Amino acid sequence: MNRASRIVNVHTDAANLPWWKGAVIYQIYPRSFRDSNGDGIGDLPGITEKLPHIAGLGVDAIWISPFFKSPMKDFGYDVSDYCDVDPIFGSLTDFDALVARAHELGLKVLIDQVYSHTSDEHDWFAESRSSRDNAKADWYVWADAKPDGSPPSNWQSVFGGPAWTWDARRGQYYLHNFLNSQPQMNLHNPQVQQAVLDVMRFWLERGVDGFRIDALNFAMHDPQLRDNPPAPATDRQRTRPFDFQLKTYNQSHPDIPAFIERIRALTDEYEGVFTVAEVGGDDAEREMKAFTEGESHLNSAYGFNFLYAEKLTPTLVCSALAEWPDEDGIGWPSWAFENHDAPRALSRWCAPQDRDAFARLKVLLLMSLRGNAILYYGEELGLTQVDIPFDQLHDPEAIANWPLTLSRDGARTPMPWDASGDAGFGSSQPWLPVGDENLGKAVSAQDGAPGSLLEFTRQAIALRKANPALHHGPVVACKHDGDLLELVREAGGQRLCCRFNLGAGTIACEDCNGQPLVAIGGASLTALPPYSAIILETAA
Repeated sequence: MNRASRIVNVHTDAANLPWWKGAVIYQIYPRSFRDSNGDGIGDLPGITEKLPHIAGLGVDAIWISPFFKSPMKDFGYDVSDYCDVDPIFGSLTDFDALVARAHELGLKVLIDQVYSHTSDEHDWFAESRSSRDNAKADWYVWADAKPDGSPPSNWQSVFGGPAWTWDARRGQYYLHNFLNSQPQMNLHNPQVQQAVLDVMRFWLERGVDGFRIDALNFAMHDPQLRDNPPAPATDRQRTRPFDFQLKTYNQSHPDIPAFIERIRALTDEYEGVFTVAEVGGDDAEREMKAFTEGESHLNSAYGFNFLYAEKLTPTLVCSALAEWPDEDGIGWPSWAFENHDAPRALSRWCAPQDRDAFARLKVLLLMSLRGNAILYYGEELGLTQVDIPFDQLHDPEAIANWPLTLSRDGARTPMPWDASGDAGFGSSQPWLPVGDENLGKAVSAQDGAPGSLLEFTRQAIALRKANPALHHGPVVACKHDGDLLELVREAGGQRLCCRFNLGAGTIACEDCNGQPLVAIGGASLTALPPYSAIILETAA
């Protein structure tokens, strides 16, 4: 089969799939992408201005982290109005313009939805806390104190300390799995479920193409408020009381999938809507499968297989892929190596002197995994984690647990667009420093430069789209031998053998037969140098 006929076949094959199956999705953290008005904070008009850069990568969709009205105590994940844009990001008119421009460029638009909690400044919570018998009294999780005045259960919050705060207005405690300014909604209540579904419909009517649902396994609690059991002993350092418990009763409630069925029924009223859940925790694999099972739940889910991994290993890759076999009833995975909550992967996975080679290896591997690939803004440039001094921190978790919790701010630094004083971000004093080591990685320095990571990222995405085995084919085999990772994928009459050397030594390429589609880092049919890779087309 010649190259031309293979490309025709992949387009025919992919045409029968929903747009999101095999998609490459680009995550934007709006505070840090592009500042259009010079106030130090990125905004929606800034995103719209830079959409051609994203479209030029060849991705299928953008995912925009929260831009809703918020007091910003958790930087948008504490929502005070689900159906409005916070003024620091612009207006609903700006959002509509962004969607229109994205669609002109062939990009789908996904947005975050945060249903497990709101801000304590949301009107719903203001009414709920006002008395025990108001119309929204049961919209949040309230409980009486124990006889000695202590909290209703031993549950601990993710950000440190008890997950309960006393409220004198009601004379009760309210639950918050995160900050005490993020009260937990009671999604066992059908009225609350309907309220958030109405929010989802509001944005669907404005033209969004899908949703990433935040912390979905925190959406429901145990109504009996039973104490969590202690976690077994571990050799890992525990930095928060949260780490000392099994989260048996404050998350992962078995009624969550039934609520997801209501979400799916709504999104099925619209054409081509994609839903993906964020699922973390000790029981993530089981929950992701329950949340995506069959055709009545979400389309996809992603966990934290790679986001907090200290090292990228062949064993890690194969074990992650094994969680999502190509079988009836099993959902479709999404993969991210980086995001707004996790340290930049290049700072975790390799030594500074190896970053150039490793960055290419990482991009090609992400594009070779079965599932959707999520690129975090700046990942196409090779951005690394910036060390933010304590006096410049904004991340509430890092501030509370200093210095044992690595700041999320270091992965949220402004996008470098050019070599000017503000890196083209748009403000002389951005909300976080760009970071000296990232200034030289600006878009302007890499765009059109042969051999740059930006250009290679474009090529890797194009390679994925042009080959059905990479785009949506099953994993026929995943093998690991030391630092050698081998993936075999098939689809549309095509068979690809993808070999990656994730280590610092050279590996002999035994049985490397076939036609090379791509080789990086000096890889050949005889050897794989350190941090190199080769993808071979072989007989199906």
